[in-house]
Amino acid sequence: MNPRTRLLLVDDDTNFRERLQRALVARGAEVVAVASAREAGGVARTGGFDGAIVDLRLPGESGLDLVAELHGLKPGLPIVVLTGFGSIATALEAVRLGARDYLTKPADPDRILSALRGEVAFAASPAEAPPGIPSLDRVEWEHIQRVLTEAGGNISQAARLLGIDRRSLQRKLAKHPPPR
Repeated sequence: MNPRTRLLLVDDDTNFRERLQRALVARGAEVVAVASAREAGGVARTGGFDGAIVDLRLPGESGLDLVAELHGLKPGLPIVVLTGFGSIATALEAVRLGARDYLTKPADPDRILSALRGEVAFAASPAEAPPGIPSLDRVEWEHIQRVLTEAGGNISQAARLLGIDRRSLQRKLAKHPPPR
């Protein structure tokens, strides 16, 4: 990115946000970092940004809602969604709402910048290429995430849709995602 590039960084994890901001500034970007979707919406209306980096899970609002809002304010704005809990369903939804790419944390700052430029963000080497067939645990986890997204984050409703007990769903959600 050139020195004049202005990026909006939205992440509620203070340590991660500050580390990523420093790394992006070291690579020549001007970065405005905020902790919530509300702050991001206000800042986005006042300043001209060349790209945005949005965490999927934000306090009080989904990062997906923010992606749609930013895309509505400036169609074509390069937006990269970051998440610690990636799933096919949320990745597809993010892209449908206007995100250019979807990366799992911890994401390399160079990879984020490449994604903002529209370059391929993965598979730089065969070892990094996504595997062909996910494990059954991974498929189940992604299905749960998709149903939870469709239920608007309502765990009780998602449990009813999945046909399982709410507490069982909460235990499944508390686990880290299975490896790909």
